[in-house]
Amino acid sequence: MLRPKCSDRDSVVMSHRTIHLFRKGLRLHDNPTLLGALASSATLFPVYVLDRTFLEGAMRLGPLRWRFLLQSLEDLDARLQALGSRLYVLRGSTAAVLCDLVTRWGVTQISYDTEVEPYYERMEREIQALAQERGLQTYTHVSHTLYDVKRIVKANGGSPPLTYKKFLHVLSVLGEPEKPVRDVSAEDFLRCSTPAEPDQEQMYGVPSPADLGLEVESEGLWPGGETHALQRLHKHFQSQGWVANFSKVRTVPNSLLPSTTGLSPYLSLGCLSVRTFYHRLSSVYAQSKNHSLPPVSLQGQVLWREFFYTVALATPNFTKMQGNPICLQIDWYHDPEALEKWRTAQTGFPWIDAIMTQLRREGWIHHLARHAVACFLTRGDLWISWEEGMKVFEELLLDADYSLNAGNWMWLSASAFFHKYTRIFCPVRFGRRTDPQGQYLRKYLPVLKNFPSQYIYEPWKAPKDVQLRAGCIIGKDYPHPMVCHIEASQRNLGLMRQVRIEQQNTAELTRDEADDPVEAGLKRELQEEEELMEGAEQHSKSKRFSGDADHKSQRLYS
Repeated sequence: MLRPKCSDRDSVVMSHRTIHLFRKGLRLHDNPTLLGALASSATLFPVYVLDRTFLEGAMRLGPLRWRFLLQSLEDLDARLQALGSRLYVLRGSTAAVLCDLVTRWGVTQISYDTEVEPYYERMEREIQALAQERGLQTYTHVSHTLYDVKRIVKANGGSPPLTYKKFLHVLSVLGEPEKPVRDVSAEDFLRCSTPAEPDQEQMYGVPSPADLGLEVESEGLWPGGETHALQRLHKHFQSQGWVANFSKVRTVPNSLLPSTTGLSPYLSLGCLSVRTFYHRLSSVYAQSKNHSLPPVSLQGQVLWREFFYTVALATPNFTKMQGNPICLQIDWYHDPEALEKWRTAQTGFPWIDAIMTQLRREGWIHHLARHAVACFLTRGDLWISWEEGMKVFEELLLDADYSLNAGNWMWLSASAFFHKYTRIFCPVRFGRRTDPQGQYLRKYLPVLKNFPSQYIYEPWKAPKDVQLRAGCIIGKDYPHPMVCHIEASQRNLGLMRQVRIEQQNTAELTRDEADDPVEAGLKRELQEEEELMEGAEQHSKSKRFSGDADHKSQRLYS
């Protein structure tokens, strides 16, 4: 829904001198805010403010995300220049930069996309205050989500639907999301010019990572920008059968190349329009007699994104445990040393360490790999708060997203949304099932590359002569496992069971009657883990009475 902040837009058509403020939405396709600003302006300045304090503070950008952002800005600038405009990139706080530009350029209007994150809402209040002080008009539109998520909350009686099933019901009442708007064209900038500025390349160009003092060692698998986003989209839609039959649970967590679309970084930064993606999927599904369905289909994944945006909008302290009404209040361990081992891939479990190495090196890991390391950090093994894991993902993931990141961490730690908490990912067998030869481990943990396949997932079990031949001594070249998985997960299961008994009302808030889509297709794996833990629990009880309990026995490693 368009939201002009003026009483009579018809009287100001083609008269404004407008700053269009890019934040997310770094694209020229399906950009309704930019189209509306162009239609009401005689002059338009496309602006991006590199507010480093904001980007590294509120958004926790790490080096890989910085590079992706800068590449996306370079691409946006090139696409604007091809249409006869350009992108003005300035450094400083957004409020101070806008205040200066309004005076310098004689601005009468500021346009920007409406966002739901609290830090963007604070920024929007500052823009509105500046507009009121200077007599400016503002123009906003929702374009980062399929719907205006405030409409979803309103349609649900003023509160967010807290289960996916309820959410889909509300959407069925609202109907399909709006279609994408047309692309911005050269004709738009013939009618509405972007004035040239003196020394504009030097003053307003996109800085390099080196200009910002950033060191990015690895090559990026995901170059930033709208151009690459649309190329990836086109490539995937060339295989309509793959699109129609995509099932999230059939993708492979430790494949050497991504088995999913790889579009999430572009959706996160708005280089790709979610409405464009959604309606392209609808076109494919309309031509297919049999196609996968939500929640595991591609369209289902888009709707999960929308679900978390909706819940985040209307839930206080969504990214925190304390003060979050839908989140279980858990007395997690405070263990900085254990957290650092997890963060730096030194847990001693190759499957977990390979995933964390890939994350730090490439800025992306498969969704099931995310499940594995999140479960290990929280309810599975280390009993460390999901907030700590969320912060690491926010820094390292190219597709880090305020709503999805927090929502998924609450889910995977069984703090909200996910209720089959007895099902815990095994840090050994889960990876070995889909990659028994350990090719993924050999790529990301080369220290283990010479181990025989039978030992590569549990190198501590290899005889000393095998370790010598592999050139890797466990405890010296690669760490021993930091915990006994069965012992730790059994203990944590008891803790979680008690929490959920004591906080049953909170747990019920986000309980969905439908089967959990996160674990769909993994039932055998997770059921085996449950049975293993039940057996260990019975074994532990019998040993307590036999007087022969050795809780550090390596036979308890699964």
